[in-house]
Amino acid sequence: MLAVAKITTKGQTTIPQDVRAALHVAPGDFIAWEVSEDGTATVRRVQPMDIEYVRALEGTLGEWAGAADEEAYRDL
Repeated sequence: MLAVAKITTKGQTTIPQDVRAALHVAPGDFIAWEVSEDGTATVRRVQPMDIEYVRALEGTLGEWAGAADEEAYRDL
């Protein structure tokens, strides 16, 4: 499915109806964005308990983001 939406000057956009239906999202639901190094983005619906878990981990994940870690664990 391809859907195109315009970004406003405030950085907002409307999620097209077909995409909302495919993700099973409605007003008040949460979505998570994951952006890859190549510039592609993935969006998914997030359950409320997932959000609490992600927020708890958010501050701890930066320690594994260094070049030395990428080199050390590349072959795992």
